[in-house]
Amino acid sequence: MDSIKNRRTIRKYTSQDIPADLLNALLEESFRASTMGNMQLYSVVVTRDAAMKSKLAPAHFNQPMVTSAPVVLTFCADFNRASIWCRNRKAEPGYSNFISFLNAASDALLVTQNFCTLAEDAGLGICYLGTTIYDPEQIIRILNLPKLVMPVATITVGYPDEQPEQPDRLPLRAIVHEETYKNYTPAMIDDIYAYKESLPENRHFVEINHTETLAQIFTDIRYKKSDNEAMSENLLKVLRKQGF
Repeated sequence: MDSIKNRRTIRKYTSQDIPADLLNALLEESFRASTMGNMQLYSVVVTRDAAMKSKLAPAHFNQPMVTSAPVVLTFCADFNRASIWCRNRKAEPGYSNFISFLNAASDALLVTQNFCTLAEDAGLGICYLGTTIYDPEQIIRILNLPKLVMPVATITVGYPDEQPEQPDRLPLRAIVHEETYKNYTPAMIDDIYAYKESLPENRHFVEINHTETLAQIFTDIRYKKSDNEAMSENLLKVLRKQGF
């Protein structure tokens, strides 16, 4: 699809609402995604109400897309529904474990990507919020998620009100390994990151953040070890609380 090759993240939306029948059609089509055991281990919470979006915003670092987008979708790993079905059919579920969370999270993320592709092909713009698993307890409380339901991805959706530059991507040779994984030599790293490091906007990031390299922005500013460890500890705590 040309829409995939030309896609870009949209953070600004027009005031035009998304018709319910269009949104539901896109969601229903996205549910044709591959799924473990044909169990469809996911749920989607649709948020349109302005007050609810305002409640969700702090969980996403108050990024403006959360309140300005007409629709916010929270995709959840969900073993609750399947467990209730099992118990109602004289079958005892054994899904209160980490592998079950990974299976359900994989299902949910496959559906998420399907939806994003379909939505963009229909003329909508989307923004994937990586903040969903940073402090999921807030989202769980606001959306009233029961045990064995865990938020894994949030997408803001609307009609685009901007046409930003398309972000760079690493070349094919950086990512594809034939037959077995081939580890990277320093020369290979220099080659595959040369374009990214040469971009004016990235060189500007280095300059304004007073770092020596672009990589240091990721390790020392954006995704610090201390932050990652703290969020990891919290995520594991919430997973246990949610029954996984």
